[in-house]
Amino acid sequence: MIKKRKKILIGMSGGVDSSVSAALLKKQGFDVFGIFLRLWKTDGENNKSLEDAKKVAKILNIELRAVDVRKKFKKEVVGYFLKEYASGRTPNPCVFCNENLKFKILFQEADKIKADYVSTGHYARIEKQEERSKKGENKKNINENFSYRLFEAEDKNKDQSYFLYRLKQNQLARIIFPLGEYKKEEVRKLAKKFDLPNFDKAESQDICFLGNTSVEDFLKKNLRLKAGNIFDFKNKIIGRHFGLPLYTIGQRKGIKIGGTGPYYVSNKDFAKNKLVVTNTKKDSALFSKSATLEKVNWIDNEPKMPTKLLVRARYRNPLSYATISKKKELRSKNKEEYRIVFEKSQRAVTPGQSIVFYNKKQEVLGGGVIK
Repeated sequence: MIKKRKKILIGMSGGVDSSVSAALLKKQGFDVFGIFLRLWKTDGENNKSLEDAKKVAKILNIELRAVDVRKKFKKEVVGYFLKEYASGRTPNPCVFCNENLKFKILFQEADKIKADYVSTGHYARIEKQEERSKKGENKKNINENFSYRLFEAEDKNKDQSYFLYRLKQNQLARIIFPLGEYKKEEVRKLAKKFDLPNFDKAESQDICFLGNTSVEDFLKKNLRLKAGNIFDFKNKIIGRHFGLPLYTIGQRKGIKIGGTGPYYVSNKDFAKNKLVVTNTKKDSALFSKSATLEKVNWIDNEPKMPTKLLVRARYRNPLSYATISKKKELRSKNKEEYRIVFEKSQRAVTPGQSIVFYNKKQEVLGGGVIK
């Protein structure tokens, strides 16, 4: 009897990472299906990416289908981005998109074609481990003897585990990240080896819907902004700002005060429309000893509280120890809040950004959004 090949759906963006991922999966014997998500209306760039994905799919002899989710993306992801900035927070659209749009759609489309797995070109690793704890939430369609763990990628410069901390057990059980063990330069070499035309394609933007537009210009175009005064730590007016949503804690660029700078944003007072700055890079006002987290997700079971873990207070920040405790119990589990106390004060701890939890083995345990 011939063993049936496992079917896998991979998100293909037209970039080198997802293209090599598809090639590796095919080489490993999977029945590979590609899907291109039309996310944003920068049509020139979007259409070029689709054409690149089609070329790769043809070379690899795999089926590729484009799904138009632009309306949903604009309403949910871009809407969230603008709403967060308007309310004084600094969002992380990649974390939000992965949880609320990208992986949701990938799994929906995978179920339509009865695919066993889904895949992307993310740099991260998943390991299946035996003897999972029996306590915790009921995780459907998972063998209770196993747990699925998320780890940093081999390539620390490209690691994207920070953006994936909201994944759940039932998702990790069906996800394959082919690039977790590879360095970026190895991926480009593989692309050449597989004769893929995009082997030297430039890296994509961090925030895909901005294109060549800066965050500042995008916000100016899409938000109603109110100018106001800039104050120093002595409460003296030293300049004018162009609207508080344009600034984030710790920011240096874009504060147009001449002579005595550079200046750094230390506080935003929306009630009085005040921007407070300091010209001391290591000013204590820029550092936080603690933070409150909401929307916390644990990839497996929540550890006994309080607990001491390694945390990353912002993407690319070094890991630092912190103690995490549950702040209060509320009626809804989604409304639980956690208090995090850093062993070493952290610079520019910003509402809306994510703090991600790790252990010494480079495993992502979960994370939450700074309130």
